[in-house]
Amino acid sequence: MSKLLALRPYQVEIGRAVLDSVLHHKGLTFSVEIARQGGKNELSAQLEVLLLTLFTVKGGNLVKGAPTFDPQVRISMARLKERLNDAGMAGLWSTEAGHILGLGRGRQMFLSAEPSTNVVGATAHILLEMDEAQDVDREKFYREFRPMGASTNVTTVLYGTPWKGDTLLEEVKQANLEMERADGIKRHFHLDWEEVARYNPLYRAYVEGERQRLGESHPLFRTQYLLEPLHGGGGLFSPQQRAQMQGDHSRRSSPEQGKVYVAAVDIAGEAEEGKDEALRIAQPQRDSTVVTIGELDFSHCDQLMPEPAIRIVEHCWWTGQSHASLFPRLVDVLRGLWRCRRVVVDATGLGQGIASFLEKTLGRAVVEPFTFTVQSKSRLAFDLLATVNSGRLKMYARDGSPEFQELWSQVEKAQGYFRANQTMSFHVPPAMGHDDFLMSLALLVRAAAYQPRAARGRVPA
Repeated sequence: MSKLLALRPYQVEIGRAVLDSVLHHKGLTFSVEIARQGGKNELSAQLEVLLLTLFTVKGGNLVKGAPTFDPQVRISMARLKERLNDAGMAGLWSTEAGHILGLGRGRQMFLSAEPSTNVVGATAHILLEMDEAQDVDREKFYREFRPMGASTNVTTVLYGTPWKGDTLLEEVKQANLEMERADGIKRHFHLDWEEVARYNPLYRAYVEGERQRLGESHPLFRTQYLLEPLHGGGGLFSPQQRAQMQGDHSRRSSPEQGKVYVAAVDIAGEAEEGKDEALRIAQPQRDSTVVTIGELDFSHCDQLMPEPAIRIVEHCWWTGQSHASLFPRLVDVLRGLWRCRRVVVDATGLGQGIASFLEKTLGRAVVEPFTFTVQSKSRLAFDLLATVNSGRLKMYARDGSPEFQELWSQVEKAQGYFRANQTMSFHVPPAMGHDDFLMSLALLVRAAAYQPRAARGRVPA
């Protein structure tokens, strides 16, 4: 007996349009944007089950591509197997070559669209699908995937959510909208989170929680739930976000009894010793080693917002210091003075030595070495923006200090850039100054992941 999940009305509408194009050899190309976790993968799997069943005797290939084989292709394969079993076909389908699933004479081929793969030679007789099309290289698609259906005038479906304005998915979407205006045939389907939530109250509750956690202006919320493409780059923080960051608490030079403190350390390169202020004047583009101390406030944590608020209470910075001379200073500040429960240290390049030293001295339970990569820096940017948007990150009140001025200068000059594969980068352009305070600020958000072991909700002293 079939146990296939019931599709929602918007999934049925898309499925019928695709099926009509396949069965009547129309060869249409569809673009499908459904909010994250809104059911596009379920729709795809059930379409594949139906078409494999219809073409069991006649035969032919369905081809599905994804940006990566592991995990994206594997996940799609697993879902199709589950849906075939749910439809009562357990034992009737088979696999071959690790990426092909067969039912009778029909075959579903799963291929990776990674730039290094070679998929030339495959033919799509029935349907050509591309999952997460916003992450697929346009040249790869048009050179190697699109021709798979040339001899069969195959129907093509590109699934995904928006990212930048120049992705494969966005290009096909715009072309589809233009053709819709000309002939009235619906080729683009746009279902944002509110449309999905009409049919699923639990989904509504989840996304509203994400909106509270991330903020509606967050790049991930805008693209994955509002389905808005991002264009270019620009200032990392809006005026509103900068206003949200400004706190009214006083800067502190020492810890307060009973409070929990964490820290972030952005490491600069080495130079001659003993030239802090002179070096800042003589070489204004030279980065400093910056320590940012944050006080964690758990008093407003709840199920929707489990993360603590972060009050920046102190900055320490050194320019042109040898790493050997920094070791005792850092240990004294982080352990001797502030008794930090968690410290995240830039371990990229020359920072690896200091990070390793601090990890050994303060303990692995306290210190997390952080290496900047494209992916890790992107996660750092997203987390920083989410923390600012939620109002959880506050800077100490204006005190006229060089540290206060430098932080806000970098915050105002910071630029964010949207990159491929739904990643982003951020920095202060070198011609405009430093970004050491900015990076230390971002690392502090990561350090705030500290969870106290406290009985009955009390934070240990």
